[in-house]
Amino acid sequence: MVEELLQGDNQIINIILIAIALLIVMGLAIVFFFYFSRKRIIKSELEKANLKIANQKNVLQATIITQEEERKRIAQDLHDAISSKLNIVSLNANMLSLKDISSEETNKIANSILKVTGNVLESSRKIAHDLLPPTLDKFGLEAALEELCEEVADTNTFQVDCNIEYPEHFLTKDEELHVFRIVQELFNNSIKYSEATKLNLHSETKEDRLIFQYTDNGKGFNVSTAKKAKGLGMSGIENRVAILNATHTIISSPGNGISVTLTLNPSNNED
Repeated sequence: MVEELLQGDNQIINIILIAIALLIVMGLAIVFFFYFSRKRIIKSELEKANLKIANQKNVLQATIITQEEERKRIAQDLHDAISSKLNIVSLNANMLSLKDISSEETNKIANSILKVTGNVLESSRKIAHDLLPPTLDKFGLEAALEELCEEVADTNTFQVDCNIEYPEHFLTKDEELHVFRIVQELFNNSIKYSEATKLNLHSETKEDRLIFQYTDNGKGFNVSTAKKAKGLGMSGIENRVAILNATHTIISSPGNGISVTLTLNPSNNED
């Protein structure tokens, strides 16, 4: 009888020990599960962070390249439009210092100097306008885009449809400049390459977002090929869109013109 009781107690103890062992195993399994799950989550977050850093580095590198290209262009403009003309002024001024020069020659040289300096002033204004459009600085993005549309329309080469809706202070001044450069580059590409006759620029606010829509009826192009091609135009647009933290779509194909949509969220920065 005692032996049976002892056997029964041993069985109970064994069951309890087995249950405890199972609980320990389950506890360890749960701990390992959460440990490795957390490890996978951390690994995934690190991969995302590294990818974001890599993208930021690519954007920064592309931005620096764009800036260097712009500097080269400005330097070339300064050389072609100003330096060479100032050399002419210098030569004419030296001629005025010569002895035995007639009054008729003096007047001729003076008129030449006035003409060249007038051209230099006009060229310097144009270069300054390209660097920072005065209208954008003084009156904001809406006025600057309207002026840009008018300048293109005044060439009498294109039918320009421009309808700008822009809430004041929606973007910072730096962001406005990036948007202006994007639109300016779209116009430049259409003027130089598209063989278009109609250019359209519209903007509107929708659900607290600012949306720009640009189209032309030109010959179009293959978008994927254009993105791979080296050049300031397309890469400059991509870089500025990334800096703005905006989204954009470019739709085009040979024979079908181009349609570009740029979507921006309101800036949280103060001017």
